[in-house]
Amino acid sequence: MARMSVKNTPIDAPYRRAERKNRRGSGKLPVVLLYGIDPSWTPEEQQEVIRQSRRLGFAMRRRGHSVRFLPVSHPNLRSVLAAYEPHRVVIFNWCEELPGRRRSEHKVAETLESLRFIYTGSPPQVIRLSYDKGRVKRILEAHGVPTPRWKLFRSPEEEGWDCYPAIVKLAREHCSIGVDSGAVVFTPAQLRQRVEYVINTYRQPALVEDFIDGPEYHVPLLGNDPIEMLPPVERDFSALEDPAKHICSYKAKFVPDSEEYQKITSYVPARLSAEQMAQLEEICKKAYRAVGCRDYGRIDVRMRDGQFYVLDVNPNADISHDASLAVAAEKAGYCYGELGSRLVALAAQRHPALQSVLKRPPEAPAPEGLAGLPEANASLGHPLTPSEVIP
Repeated sequence: MARMSVKNTPIDAPYRRAERKNRRGSGKLPVVLLYGIDPSWTPEEQQEVIRQSRRLGFAMRRRGHSVRFLPVSHPNLRSVLAAYEPHRVVIFNWCEELPGRRRSEHKVAETLESLRFIYTGSPPQVIRLSYDKGRVKRILEAHGVPTPRWKLFRSPEEEGWDCYPAIVKLAREHCSIGVDSGAVVFTPAQLRQRVEYVINTYRQPALVEDFIDGPEYHVPLLGNDPIEMLPPVERDFSALEDPAKHICSYKAKFVPDSEEYQKITSYVPARLSAEQMAQLEEICKKAYRAVGCRDYGRIDVRMRDGQFYVLDVNPNADISHDASLAVAAEKAGYCYGELGSRLVALAAQRHPALQSVLKRPPEAPAPEGLAGLPEANASLGHPLTPSEVIP
């Protein structure tokens, strides 16, 4: 990831008080950490996913949780979950898609719900919605959330766009897929060419937006009621001379040797005044609620002439230890294990088996732990040692 400038930030004390009673019960119920391993990935890619998953799982164990690892290596999720009883576990849903089935993240949540498991993160309809950028835009506008001017193109021959520079994105993707310096266009001819490229290459409509050439803020949010804004992560593009590279492209996120990766600087928390921070928080919470995010998410925002514009809403945002959500949580005073623990606590509020636990005094008995549960990660080899998993 890009370089981070580390600064202190206050902790949201009211949110801590609201979660205290939930942590008391949620740590007693076993957690099943669900994550995907696609056989088509390289061995290195598979090992990296295993390593990231264990890093989180072991961090949560140090916070007092009983955690089992459950890799999903084929699309039949029901068979993977067959050994577990919904009333005895909480599922930590870190499965981004079913192996071999693109954009199937919502199918994971659908299967969990059909089997009556309680799980972390957003429900299937919200995850599905997040892949439809046009619908998300309409929802944001309907709720008064400022977002850049936009238009959906299903053909490069469509007309009606006269705002330049513009940025051309895929209408149904996440993770900066299809976003590079060529995505920023300055003339109608460039626009037609890029729209044609997106439609022909990715077989989906192109989303064209007014290009907000200003700092970008990745704003992590935790909770449901209340919602806590973690310290926003600011992405500063000023070291890049070419304005077409002032974007969070795939290179900027994942290619360390690229100019974008090396020259985009991040600041945590963002360099904003107290008034600007309050305005950003209000806008992001409104967007989070409008789309229906649950437990956690990340709102991507840009600023131009003092005005914030919401670019995207990401339910179930990346929680890898070096992603913006985890970095922001650390700056708020939450270690990696506590971040995972908070997400489990939020899910536990929905678990029928814990409703009575959360009302008991601390010394009362809680549901049984891992005794009798299958060791789901036996085929993954020896666990990583503590020295390998601590950041």
